Amino acid sequence: MTSTPAAAFPHSTIPDASDLLERADRVIVAALADGALQPIRTEQDWLEQEGLRFSVRWVSSLALKDRDRVDTVTARRPDFNPFLPPEPALTVAPLGDKHLVVLNKFPVIDRHLLIVTREFEDQSTPLDSADFNALAAVVGAHGGLGFYNGGRIAGASQAHKHLQWVPAQASALEDFLPTLRAGAAVDNPSLPWAHAVVGLDDTTWSRPQDAGAALHTAFRLACARLDLACAADPMPPYNLLVSRNALLLVPRSREKWDDVSLNSLAWAGSLFVRDRAQIDGLRRHGPLAVLAAVCRPRGS
Repeated sequence: MTSTPAAAFPHSTIPDASDLLERADRVIVAALADGALQPIRTEQDWLEQEGLRFSVRWVSSLALKDRDRVDTVTARRPDFNPFLPPEPALTVAPLGDKHLVVLNKFPVIDRHLLIVTREFEDQSTPLDSADFNALAAVVGAHGGLGFYNGGRIAGASQAHKHLQWVPAQASALEDFLPTLRAGAAVDNPSLPWAHAVVGLDDTTWSRPQDAGAALHTAFRLACARLDLACAADPMPPYNLLVSRNALLLVPRSREKWDDVSLNSLAWAGSLFVRDRAQIDGLRRHGPLAVLAAVCRPRGS
């Protein structure tokens, strides 16, 4: 199995995201003041299994109106597209020619950013060079965790193509990764679901003009290891996570476990449920079994 060299992809300039968080913070203050931004208040607990720690958040029992906000996010009305155009009060900045950075209207995590295409593309279409350039710009400038829910079965709540980013403190991705070697696709033998991890070279981020191409190469390498058709349209469902150290790809078979929808953050140790009854179910079954139930089995 061979990887695709970064030189095979166009080396377009990575968008400048150096002041993105400062701009986002100013938009957050204004959007909270005028009600455009409506955070979902949550309570939090922790589950541990086989040395891995999972944060579990659920809608606070003291904020009943937030349940309606969760329903709004999960309704998936086919005639509603919040990104075409996005609310001006939630729009942070352009990011290159193809993308805008927008606040998540109903965030559970502070500073949760969405990287949306300016024109409609479906969430199941392949990621292209511009998508990886935009993601690389944010991760390269601010670290944290970039992720993508590849289609409804992978936990996407909107059909319009959007990548996402959360700060480092919202992620425990590194705890799930095996020992990494830059440019090699491996997996973690202790995890029971099919996945591929590609180590990223530290120097990737010191060469912004090459960073997007390096991510694109890593993605193709991970797809090849999993026999996932990376240019198919539509793509098979998958979750993608990117830190400065690694790219993780997880093929999906189901969206939900016992009515709990799982998106990419689950594979970075962050779960969201509607109420305490659901967290009790996660505790009984164990988070590793829950994640395995919505993925391809290891080795398949």
